[in-house]
Amino acid sequence: MRRAWVPDIWPHQAQHKEDQTMTAGLKQDDNITTLPYADHAGSLRRVFVRDMVVETSIGVYDHEKHAPQRVRINLDLAVLEGEGVQNDDIATVLSYEDLVTGTREICRDGHVNLVETLGEKLADMCLADRRVRKVNVRVEKLDVFDDVAAVGVEIERFNIAR
Repeated sequence: MRRAWVPDIWPHQAQHKEDQTMTAGLKQDDNITTLPYADHAGSLRRVFVRDMVVETSIGVYDHEKHAPQRVRINLDLAVLEGEGVQNDDIATVLSYEDLVTGTREICRDGHVNLVETLGEKLADMCLADRRVRKVNVRVEKLDVFDDVAAVGVEIERFNIAR
């Protein structure tokens, strides 16, 4: 007959001491290192720009090449935290102001045919910062059809671990 393993000390019986870690009643061995409760350096922060509406020259049809169109842009970035928040210094974090400024510059940079092209340019801008692990970009043309709120594309891109 097999017996189930039973810990020597149940968790509710364990006494918590600063110098001794108890896990399910088992004492920490000298060869085991405890993990910190929080590690900002490896954590991700979400930085986003929501519902930014700009006019840009975009489209494959002749009438689209002669007049700018309204597009709505959403950026959602997963960014390595590092120590930025702890230092309370804007120079140590990814600034959403830089994302907005960069988006405006890309949209003013000349005509593109496809929303996919604009989305890729925006993703490249976001991923240029080594701290950005992933970006979701949504580009929507707002005035294409009278009975449709928006048409467009959403892309997801990743930075290769460096």
